[in-house]
Order: sequence, then C-alpha cells, then structure tokens
Amino acid sequence: MADSMADSMVASFWGPVTSTTELCEENYARSSYIAEFYNTLSNAPCILLALIGLVNALRQRFEKRFSVLHISNMILSIGSIIFHATLQHVLQQSDETPMVWEILLYLYVLYSPDWHYRSTMPTFLVLYGAAFAVVHFFVRFQVVFKLHYIGLCLLCIPRMYKYYIQTKDLAAKRLAKLWVLTIFLATVCWLVDRIFCKKLSLWVINPQGHAWWHVLMGFNSYFANTFLMFCRAQQRGWEPRIIHLFGFLPYVKIQKSRKREPWSAKSTSIHESAVCRLGRSGNRHNT
Repeated sequence: MADSMADSMVASFWGPVTSTTELCEENYARSSYIAEFYNTLSNAPCILLALIGLVNALRQRFEKRFSVLHISNMILSIGSIIFHATLQHVLQQSDETPMVWEILLYLYVLYSPDWHYRSTMPTFLVLYGAAFAVVHFFVRFQVVFKLHYIGLCLLCIPRMYKYYIQTKDLAAKRLAKLWVLTIFLATVCWLVDRIFCKKLSLWVINPQGHAWWHVLMGFNSYFANTFLMFCRAQQRGWEPRIIHLFGFLPYVKIQKSRKREPWSAKSTSIHESAVCRLGRSGNRHNT
C-alpha cells in the first residue's frame, strides 16, 4: 500500500488531473514531470517550422501580419506543451485559447486585402478573441468549443480556394494541396486516437495519434503560411518564387521591384530642368 501510494505521488507531479480533455496516452509513463510525454514532445517540430517561417518573413521584410502569424503558431505550440505536460484545467486555456486566436489571425490575413473598412476587422477580431478567452476560462464547454473551432476553420476554406484558383504557379498550388492533405491526415489521426483509444491502449506500441496530429498540424500551418505569403507577394507585385530549403522545405523568395525613380535621380533631373528653363528665360530677356 505504501509503495503504491508513493508511486502515485511520483507519477502525478502536477497534482490530480483537472483538465476536461485526456488523450489516448498513459499519464506520467515516461517522466514524473510530463503527464503526456509524446503529446508534449510532438510540439517541438511545430515550433521549429514556425521559427523558420518567421525568419524568412523578417529577412525578406514581409508585412508584419505574417510575422505575427508565425509567432502565433509558436505560442500555440508552447501552450500545447504546457497543457499536455500538466493536464491542468487552468493551463488547458494555454492550448485551446491560442487555437481560436490563431484562426482569427488567419481570417484577417485571408479577408483583409478586400475589406474596405480596414479598422473594423482587426477591432472586431480582437474584441471577439478577448471575449472568447474570458468566457472559455470560466465555462467548460468541450463540445461547443470543438464545434466553434471547426466553424472558424470552415470560414477559411472559401478564401483559400479563391486564392488557389487565382494562382497560376504550380509550386504554389502544390502548397495548397499539401495544406489540404496534412489537415486531412491530421484529422484522421485525431479521430482514430479518440474513437479507438481502448483498443489502441491494448497494443504493444500505441501509435500516438494525437502526437501525429500535432506534427501534421505544424506542417499544415507552415504550408498555409507559405501559400498565403506567396499570394500576398503576388498582390503586391513582388515577383514571388517557391524555393526549397535543403531540397525539401518550401519557402517564398521575393524580388521587390523599384517602380519609383530614386530620389537622387529625381532631384538631379528636376535641377537640370530648372536650369534649362532659367537659361531659356535669360536668353529671351537678352534678345
């Protein structure tokens, strides 16, 4: 009895599980400090992909919205690490609330180019995100949360499809297809992990479907971000191209053309024309 109690105390470093969601992974099986080991570590590739995207966005001076988007991907992954490591209800908000905030950012990036009243959209989205965070903190509604999240994701699809049919670049279209493929595979992994958990737990090796959901959604976000950066660069006339890092990971390379004449050349031409006019005026006075 004493030994089992001691094992229980070690196995639950963060205290009793208070989260409303537990996935198909044995708690504290690998470490007394990490409740769901694989679900925690599987967020590491997501952070790396978001960091690569952020560096590219900053290095090529894309609009700030894309830097914020990559940062939101990292925040979501870090929040997921915190939640799956502890399985505490308070820290569950660090995973689920950033999920909604991230989708709100995608809605802004997707719809803002054609939005006539520019200040209304970000204001509404910020207020909506803040209100959701407050309500979700006090109210536990798992089914409603999932339906709400799915609904927000579905709002992104029409705009993504519009960008897909407008884009003629085959490499960019491939990114959109990879976005669809990864979200499909991730959803299958998530559903299998949820529906067949009891059977999977009896296997010698648990396939860890939710961990694969994390990895695939990390790639899904990266492909979506890269595709949207390409489309936005086309809108701005930046001559985008899809390049592959190490022959594998796609990213956007842009060439911002200078349509305006440099200031030094402008000032020189203005000065020369002024001198010519003064010269002609002086000749008329002399005659």
